[in-house]
Amino acid sequence: MNKVILMGRLTRDPEVRYSQGENSTAVARYTLAVDRRFTRRDSGDQQTADFIQCVAFGRSGEFAEKYFRKGLKVVVTGRIQTGSYTNQEGQRVYTTDVVVEDQEFAESKAASEASGSFHQSGGFAPSDRPAPSAAVGDGFMNIPDGIDEELPFN
Repeated sequence: MNKVILMGRLTRDPEVRYSQGENSTAVARYTLAVDRRFTRRDSGDQQTADFIQCVAFGRSGEFAEKYFRKGLKVVVTGRIQTGSYTNQEGQRVYTTDVVVEDQEFAESKAASEASGSFHQSGGFAPSDRPAPSAAVGDGFMNIPDGIDEELPFN
């Protein structure tokens, strides 16, 4: 099985091109900076993120072009694809890309704006859902005092 799930921030705005021909297809390329879960103590100031090349085709590419901007935190699901080509100097260059099957926002618009990663040039589609009230807090219901003995688990 070839399945990849990544969460990271875009290092730059996606680069989008359209294929030639009768049915042109959007091809969006972008790089995700994915933080490593653990760092070695002796690593010092070395890189603590991996920079993963992603490519999205068709509607996914158009979505990336319209909504993705540098610094935005996204979740990408896809598959790894390797390839190679010969460059102008005659050297063999090997490539590894994640071919995007699904992509979505990993943070709210407000969180994105607060972190400074939202650019006014692109924006997001307005949400039809109401914003959660401040009273909800963390999203969990408060358990009233004195009910501990009545709960069916310890």
